[in-house]
Amino acid sequence: IVTVNCARLLKADHHATNGVVHVIDKVISTTTNSIQHIIETEESLETLRAAVAASDLNSLLESEGQYTLLAPTNEAFEKIPRETLNRILGDPEALRDLLNHHILKSAMCAEAIIAGLTMETLEGTTLDVGCSGEELTLNGKPIIANKDILATNGVVHFVNELLIPDSAKTLFELAQESEVSESMNLFRQAGLSSHLT
Repeated sequence: IVTVNCARLLKADHHATNGVVHVIDKVISTTTNSIQHIIETEESLETLRAAVAASDLNSLLESEGQYTLLAPTNEAFEKIPRETLNRILGDPEALRDLLNHHILKSAMCAEAIIAGLTMETLEGTTLDVGCSGEELTLNGKPIIANKDILATNGVVHFVNELLIPDSAKTLFELAQESEVSESMNLFRQAGLSSHLT
């Protein structure tokens, strides 16, 4: 599926005597802001703005290139436990992994996303994209709140849930998501819970 500034290409290569015409489904608007500028001016991305500044990703997000930012809203950050958020924000390596997990290596408009597509992030991990009715899904969850915010160096989709990669989780958090509850009980009984957190 081909898009032009997130407008879908409907019919291509209509040849005329003085050129060629491609038919698209939207009016293309002027794009003057970088992804970084969008983060700096959007009220619902205040927490993300602070996180990007703390991890020195500003220069990447205002540089030339073609990226897709899955921008977690303030609401997304508020959904995770305060203790977990403070730990990630206080750990530069975990914070950078978290943010890079929300940046795709290419500009991907919603119209061009095909269900079942696997996309690679800057962190080197992958995200599975699909559909649930009219909504796009990431890793099976319909969490894209606002899509196709165009920037000079890519596109931004707002997401209302944080996508935390394994590299930004503690051993305890990873264990909670897997089938090792009996092992966790043994660690607790041995007084070793603090090592997992």
